[in-house]
Amino acid sequence: MIHESAVISSRARVHEDVSIGPYSIIGADVEVGPGTRIESHVVLKGPCVIGRDNHIFQFASLGDDPQDKKYAGEPTQLVIGDRNTIREYCSFNRGTVQDEGVTRLGSDNWIMAYSHIAHDCVVGNHTVFANNTTLAGHVHIGDWAILGGFTGVHQHCHIGAHTLTGIFTAVTKDIPAYVLASGRPAVPRGINAEGLKRRGFSSDQISNVREAYRVLYRQDLKLKEAVQTLEKHAESQEEVVAFLESVRKSSRGLIR
Repeated sequence: MIHESAVISSRARVHEDVSIGPYSIIGADVEVGPGTRIESHVVLKGPCVIGRDNHIFQFASLGDDPQDKKYAGEPTQLVIGDRNTIREYCSFNRGTVQDEGVTRLGSDNWIMAYSHIAHDCVVGNHTVFANNTTLAGHVHIGDWAILGGFTGVHQHCHIGAHTLTGIFTAVTKDIPAYVLASGRPAVPRGINAEGLKRRGFSSDQISNVREAYRVLYRQDLKLKEAVQTLEKHAESQEEVVAFLESVRKSSRGLIR
């Protein structure tokens, strides 16, 4: 059902199964997949692709220009996957040509009210952003990460899969996979053991992840030495691979 007060561009591509509430605006070059529900007073601007079965709550603003002074009107994109919940007053911006030109949100994410995803961010699947989570430009978030309320992430930071941040965490460097972090600036507090249990990790797998954490953070090894040790662990412990790769790929340095 499309409310009579909704404004839909003739250049938008909206599946017939989409529901659009009062006073929402669907701009040119916006594509919305089947089963998606758009509540009242939502603004979607293109180029923007939104998949199927998403639920976008009132007053969200998705696909507007990137908040980057270098932006000069290039036709960049926002791409959103399937089955995401996007709550009130969220804002997601399109990408910039200084990166790949695309801001991406995967599928099955739960994005709470007032959260912001800036230009060129890449967010995986099954993440949770508590209220007022804010990502600066070019941030990457791995699958199953949970960001606590008011978490702020500095531009270009990478946060690995299965991580958890506490309320008011200020992330200024990269966080490896599985790590529990909090503070301003963020520091490592251990591993997200409870989250791993909920994801179906066995006791042995969690023990292996905890030992990998100790190698990096508790054995006073230089980073090169820690990586060499982790490589040996990863040969027989598949769950350590994600931790190792997130350490290897760090470009801003790791939280300490």
